[in-house]
Amino acid sequence: QVQLVESGGGLVQPGGSLRLSCAASGFTFSRYGMSWYRQGPGKERELVAAITNSGESTYYVDSVKGRFTISRDNAKNMMFLQMNSLKPEDTAAYYCKVVLWDSNSRAYWGQGTQVTVSS
Repeated sequence: QVQLVESGGGLVQPGGSLRLSCAASGFTFSRYGMSWYRQGPGKERELVAAITNSGESTYYVDSVKGRFTISRDNAKNMMFLQMNSLKPEDTAAYYCKVVLWDSNSRAYWGQGTQVTVSS
C-alpha cells in the first residue's frame, strides 16, 4: 500500500531552520513528482513546493522562495524540505503528497508533521 510518512517538524525560533523528511513506500518513487503542502489552523491547505520525478525542476510558492528548498533522493525513496529563515507565518502542519496516475489518478497524503515558529 502507498504510504507517506513525514518527520522533522518541531518548535523553532524565528530565523531558525528545520529539515522535513518524507519517507515513501508502496509505489515506484522515481516515476512520480512529489510535493509539500501546509495548513495552518483555520486556513486552507496550500501548495508550498513541488519537484519533478527526476528532481530536475522545482516549484515554490512566492512566500517561501529563497528560504525553502525541496529535494529528493530516489535511491532512498525520500523527499525533503529544507526550511531556512523561518517566520511565524510558516507555522502549519506540513504534508507530503503524491498523485499516482497509472490508471485512475489518485492523490495520497502523509499524516503531517507540525512546524511551529515562535519565540
